[in-house]
Amino acid sequence: MLRETTIESTIDTDSSAPEAAVSAVSWGAILAGGVAAAALTLILLAFGSGVGFSSISPWTTASGWTTFHVAAGLYFIVTAMIASSVGGYLAGRLRTRWTGAHTREVYFRDTAHGFLAWGVATLLSAGALSSAAGILVNGATSAVAHVAGQSPGLLDGYVDSLVRADPAANGGTAEMSAARADVGRIFAAAFQNGGEFQPLDRAYLAQLVAVRTGISPVQAEERVSATIERARAAVDRARKAAAQLSLWLTASLLVGAFAASLAAIEGGGLRDGTWKYKV
Repeated sequence: MLRETTIESTIDTDSSAPEAAVSAVSWGAILAGGVAAAALTLILLAFGSGVGFSSISPWTTASGWTTFHVAAGLYFIVTAMIASSVGGYLAGRLRTRWTGAHTREVYFRDTAHGFLAWGVATLLSAGALSSAAGILVNGATSAVAHVAGQSPGLLDGYVDSLVRADPAANGGTAEMSAARADVGRIFAAAFQNGGEFQPLDRAYLAQLVAVRTGISPVQAEERVSATIERARAAVDRARKAAAQLSLWLTASLLVGAFAASLAAIEGGGLRDGTWKYKV
Protein backbone atom coordinates (compact mmCIF):
# COMPACT_ATOMS: atom_id res chain seq x y z
CA MET A 1 0.00 0.00 0.00
CA LEU A 2 2.80 2.42 0.84
CA ARG A 3 4.51 1.65 -2.47
CA GLU A 4 1.33 2.34 -4.46
CA THR A 5 0.84 5.69 -2.68
CA THR A 6 4.41 6.72 -3.50
CA ILE A 7 3.96 5.91 -7.19
CA GLU A 8 0.68 7.84 -7.38
CA SER A 9 2.31 10.87 -5.75
CA THR A 10 5.14 10.80 -8.24
CA ILE A 11 2.69 10.66 -11.18
CA ASP A 12 0.72 13.60 -9.81
CA THR A 13 3.91 15.64 -9.41
CA ASP A 14 5.22 14.83 -12.87
CA SER A 15 1.98 15.64 -14.71
CA SER A 16 1.02 19.07 -13.40
CA ALA A 17 -2.05 20.91 -14.71
CA PRO A 18 -0.23 23.97 -16.15
CA GLU A 19 1.92 21.72 -18.32
CA ALA A 20 -1.15 19.98 -19.78
CA ALA A 21 -2.57 23.31 -20.92
CA VAL A 22 0.48 24.09 -23.08
CA SER A 23 1.77 22.07 -26.03
CA ALA A 24 5.06 20.30 -25.43
CA VAL A 25 6.16 21.09 -29.00
CA SER A 26 8.22 24.26 -29.44
CA TRP A 27 7.61 24.91 -33.11
CA GLY A 28 9.71 28.06 -33.08
CA ALA A 29 12.77 26.10 -32.01
CA ILE A 30 12.00 23.32 -34.50
CA LEU A 31 11.67 25.75 -37.41
CA ALA A 32 14.84 27.56 -36.37
CA GLY A 33 16.79 24.31 -36.25
CA GLY A 34 15.34 23.13 -39.55
CA VAL A 35 16.17 26.36 -41.36
CA ALA A 36 19.70 26.34 -39.94
CA ALA A 37 20.23 22.72 -41.03
CA ALA A 38 18.90 23.41 -44.53
CA ALA A 39 21.10 26.48 -44.92
CA LEU A 40 24.18 24.61 -43.74
CA THR A 41 23.34 21.80 -46.16
CA LEU A 42 23.38 24.31 -49.00
CA ILE A 43 26.77 25.61 -47.91
CA LEU A 44 28.26 22.13 -47.70
CA LEU A 45 26.77 21.13 -51.07
CA ALA A 46 28.28 24.24 -52.66
CA PHE A 47 31.63 23.38 -51.09
CA GLY A 48 31.36 19.81 -52.34
CA SER A 49 30.65 21.06 -55.83
CA GLY A 50 33.68 23.33 -55.65
CA VAL A 51 36.07 20.54 -54.67
CA GLY A 52 34.83 18.25 -57.42
CA PHE A 53 32.11 16.07 -55.95
CA SER A 54 29.75 17.25 -58.70
CA SER A 55 31.78 15.34 -61.29
CA ILE A 56 29.74 12.18 -60.85
CA SER A 57 29.58 10.30 -64.14
CA PRO A 58 28.48 6.74 -64.89
CA TRP A 59 30.49 6.77 -68.12
CA THR A 60 33.95 6.58 -66.59
CA THR A 61 35.85 3.34 -66.16
CA ALA A 62 34.40 0.83 -63.76
CA SER A 63 37.14 1.17 -61.13
CA GLY A 64 37.20 4.96 -61.32
CA TRP A 65 33.44 5.22 -60.99
CA THR A 66 33.28 2.86 -58.00
CA THR A 67 36.03 4.65 -56.07
CA PHE A 68 34.70 8.15 -56.71
CA HIS A 69 31.13 7.14 -56.06
CA VAL A 70 32.03 5.87 -52.59
CA ALA A 71 33.79 9.18 -51.86
CA ALA A 72 30.74 11.14 -53.01
CA GLY A 73 28.44 8.94 -50.90
CA LEU A 74 30.59 9.44 -47.83
CA TYR A 75 30.48 13.19 -48.41
CA PHE A 76 26.66 13.02 -48.46
CA ILE A 77 26.72 11.26 -45.09
CA VAL A 78 29.19 13.74 -43.56
CA THR A 79 27.08 16.64 -44.86
CA ALA A 80 23.91 15.20 -43.35
CA MET A 81 25.66 14.51 -40.05
CA ILE A 82 27.07 18.02 -39.65
CA ALA A 83 24.00 19.93 -40.81
CA SER A 84 21.54 17.79 -38.86
CA SER A 85 23.62 17.98 -35.68
CA VAL A 86 23.62 21.77 -35.80
CA GLY A 87 19.89 21.90 -36.53
CA GLY A 88 19.03 19.40 -33.80
CA TYR A 89 21.22 21.17 -31.24
CA LEU A 90 19.49 24.49 -31.94
CA ALA A 91 16.06 22.87 -31.71
CA GLY A 92 16.93 21.44 -28.28
CA ARG A 93 18.70 24.53 -26.98
CA LEU A 94 16.05 27.06 -28.07
CA ARG A 95 12.94 25.18 -26.95
CA THR A 96 10.95 26.24 -23.90
CA ARG A 97 11.67 24.70 -20.52
CA TRP A 98 9.31 21.92 -19.47
CA THR A 99 8.45 22.18 -15.78
CA GLY A 100 7.28 19.11 -13.93
CA ALA A 101 8.23 16.64 -16.69
CA HIS A 102 10.09 13.47 -15.79
CA THR A 103 13.72 13.20 -16.94
CA ARG A 104 12.89 10.40 -19.36
CA GLU A 105 10.02 12.43 -20.77
CA VAL A 106 12.39 15.35 -21.33
CA TYR A 107 14.76 13.06 -23.21
CA PHE A 108 11.91 11.85 -25.39
CA ARG A 109 10.71 15.37 -26.15
CA ASP A 110 14.21 16.56 -27.00
CA THR A 111 14.64 13.57 -29.31
CA ALA A 112 11.31 14.38 -30.97
CA HIS A 113 12.32 18.02 -31.41
CA GLY A 114 15.56 17.01 -33.08
CA PHE A 115 13.73 14.58 -35.36
CA LEU A 116 11.15 17.20 -36.32
CA ALA A 117 13.88 19.75 -37.02
CA TRP A 118 15.53 17.18 -39.30
CA GLY A 119 12.17 16.64 -41.02
CA VAL A 120 11.73 20.37 -41.62
CA ALA A 121 15.27 20.64 -42.99
CA THR A 122 14.68 17.66 -45.28
CA LEU A 123 11.49 19.19 -46.68
CA LEU A 124 13.20 22.54 -47.20
CA SER A 125 16.15 20.85 -48.90
CA ALA A 126 13.85 18.84 -51.17
CA GLY A 127 11.99 22.01 -52.16
CA ALA A 128 13.94 25.26 -52.01
CA LEU A 129 17.36 23.60 -52.23
CA SER A 130 16.52 21.01 -54.89
CA SER A 131 18.55 22.80 -57.54
CA ALA A 132 21.57 22.97 -55.25
CA ALA A 133 21.28 19.31 -54.35
CA GLY A 134 21.01 18.55 -58.05
CA ILE A 135 24.55 19.85 -58.53
CA LEU A 136 25.94 16.83 -56.72
CA VAL A 137 23.52 14.25 -58.08
CA ASN A 138 23.53 15.59 -61.63
CA GLY A 139 25.29 12.54 -62.98
CA ALA A 140 22.77 10.09 -61.55
CA THR A 141 19.81 12.28 -62.44
CA SER A 142 20.99 12.53 -66.03
CA ALA A 143 21.52 8.78 -66.08
CA VAL A 144 17.92 8.18 -65.02
CA ALA A 145 16.68 10.52 -67.74
CA HIS A 146 18.81 8.82 -70.36
CA VAL A 147 17.72 5.38 -69.25
CA ALA A 148 14.09 6.43 -69.49
CA GLY A 149 14.67 7.59 -73.05
CA GLN A 150 13.86 11.20 -72.26
CA SER A 151 17.24 12.31 -73.56
CA PRO A 152 19.31 10.64 -76.29
CA GLY A 153 22.61 11.76 -74.78
CA LEU A 154 23.64 8.35 -73.47
CA LEU A 155 22.90 6.67 -76.81
CA ASP A 156 24.29 9.36 -79.12
CA GLY A 157 27.65 7.70 -79.55
CA TYR A 158 26.13 4.31 -80.40
CA VAL A 159 23.74 5.84 -82.92
CA ASP A 160 26.62 7.67 -84.58
CA SER A 161 28.80 4.56 -84.74
CA LEU A 162 25.96 2.62 -86.32
CA VAL A 163 25.23 5.00 -89.22
CA ARG A 164 28.69 6.54 -89.63
CA ALA A 165 30.13 6.12 -93.12
CA ASP A 166 32.43 7.77 -95.62
CA PRO A 167 30.85 11.18 -96.36
CA ALA A 168 32.34 11.29 -99.86
CA ALA A 169 30.57 8.08 -100.85
CA ASN A 170 27.21 8.59 -99.19
CA GLY A 171 25.39 11.76 -100.03
CA GLY A 172 25.52 14.85 -97.87
CA THR A 173 24.91 16.01 -94.34
CA ALA A 174 21.13 16.10 -94.73
CA GLU A 175 20.96 12.41 -95.55
CA MET A 176 23.24 11.59 -92.63
CA SER A 177 21.10 13.65 -90.25
CA ALA A 178 17.92 11.97 -91.42
CA ALA A 179 19.39 8.49 -90.95
CA ARG A 180 20.76 9.39 -87.55
CA ALA A 181 17.42 10.81 -86.37
CA ASP A 182 15.62 7.69 -87.59
CA VAL A 183 18.01 5.36 -85.75
CA GLY A 184 17.88 7.54 -82.62
CA ARG A 185 14.09 7.27 -82.45
CA ILE A 186 14.26 3.49 -82.76
CA PHE A 187 16.87 3.25 -79.98
CA ALA A 188 14.93 5.58 -77.69
CA ALA A 189 11.68 3.64 -78.17
CA ALA A 190 13.42 0.31 -77.61
CA PHE A 191 15.12 1.37 -74.36
CA GLN A 192 11.89 2.83 -73.07
CA ASN A 193 10.52 -0.70 -73.35
CA GLY A 194 13.36 -2.41 -71.52
CA GLY A 195 15.94 -2.48 -74.32
CA GLU A 196 14.09 -5.01 -76.46
CA PHE A 197 14.29 -4.33 -80.21
CA GLN A 198 11.52 -5.63 -82.41
CA PRO A 199 12.60 -7.94 -85.29
CA LEU A 200 11.28 -5.44 -87.83
CA ASP A 201 13.35 -2.67 -86.22
CA ARG A 202 16.47 -4.83 -86.29
CA ALA A 203 15.89 -5.68 -89.96
CA TYR A 204 15.35 -2.03 -90.82
CA LEU A 205 18.49 -0.97 -88.94
CA ALA A 206 20.54 -3.63 -90.75
CA GLN A 207 19.17 -2.49 -94.11
CA LEU A 208 19.86 1.16 -93.29
CA VAL A 209 23.42 0.38 -92.21
CA ALA A 210 24.05 -1.65 -95.36
CA VAL A 211 22.84 1.19 -97.57
CA ARG A 212 24.70 3.86 -95.62
CA THR A 213 28.04 2.07 -95.34
CA GLY A 214 28.10 -0.18 -98.38
CA ILE A 215 28.84 -3.32 -96.38
CA SER A 216 27.09 -6.66 -96.90
CA PRO A 217 23.75 -7.40 -95.19
CA VAL A 218 25.41 -10.00 -92.96
CA GLN A 219 28.05 -7.55 -91.81
CA ALA A 220 25.33 -4.93 -91.26
CA GLU A 221 23.37 -7.33 -89.02
CA GLU A 222 26.52 -8.07 -87.03
CA ARG A 223 27.21 -4.37 -86.57
CA VAL A 224 23.65 -3.75 -85.42
CA SER A 225 23.78 -6.62 -82.90
CA ALA A 226 27.15 -5.51 -81.52
CA THR A 227 26.02 -1.89 -81.19
CA ILE A 228 22.81 -2.86 -79.41
CA GLU A 229 24.73 -4.99 -76.90
CA ARG A 230 27.17 -2.17 -76.16
CA ALA A 231 24.29 0.27 -75.70
CA ARG A 232 22.54 -2.14 -73.32
CA ALA A 233 25.70 -2.45 -71.23
CA ALA A 234 25.99 1.34 -70.99
CA VAL A 235 22.36 1.72 -69.94
CA ASP A 236 22.76 -1.00 -67.31
CA ARG A 237 25.80 0.79 -65.86
CA ALA A 238 23.80 4.02 -65.71
CA ARG A 239 20.94 2.25 -63.92
CA LYS A 240 23.28 0.71 -61.37
CA ALA A 241 25.00 4.06 -60.79
CA ALA A 242 21.68 5.79 -60.12
CA ALA A 243 20.56 2.98 -57.78
CA GLN A 244 23.80 3.06 -55.80
CA LEU A 245 23.64 6.82 -55.38
CA SER A 246 20.03 6.52 -54.18
CA LEU A 247 21.17 4.08 -51.50
CA TRP A 248 23.87 6.51 -50.35
CA LEU A 249 21.26 9.29 -50.16
CA THR A 250 19.00 7.04 -48.08
CA ALA A 251 21.87 6.26 -45.71
CA SER A 252 22.66 9.97 -45.35
CA LEU A 253 19.04 10.73 -44.45
CA LEU A 254 19.00 8.05 -41.76
CA VAL A 255 22.31 9.27 -40.33
CA GLY A 256 20.98 12.83 -40.36
CA ALA A 257 17.85 11.86 -38.42
CA PHE A 258 19.92 10.09 -35.77
CA ALA A 259 22.43 12.94 -35.49
CA ALA A 260 19.69 15.57 -35.15
CA SER A 261 17.91 13.62 -32.40
CA LEU A 262 21.11 13.05 -30.45
CA ALA A 263 22.21 16.68 -30.78
CA ALA A 264 18.80 17.88 -29.57
CA ILE A 265 19.25 15.90 -26.34
CA GLU A 266 22.62 17.62 -25.89
CA GLY A 267 21.15 21.06 -26.51
CA GLY A 268 18.15 20.41 -24.28
CA GLY A 269 20.36 19.19 -21.45
CA LEU A 270 22.43 22.37 -21.61
CA ARG A 271 19.23 24.44 -21.81
CA ASP A 272 17.85 22.92 -18.59
CA GLY A 273 21.19 22.87 -16.80
CA THR A 274 21.23 19.08 -16.63
CA TRP A 275 24.73 19.12 -18.11
CA LYS A 276 26.95 21.88 -16.82
CA TYR A 277 29.64 23.69 -18.73
CA LYS A 278 33.17 22.87 -17.68
CA VAL A 279 35.43 25.90 -17.38
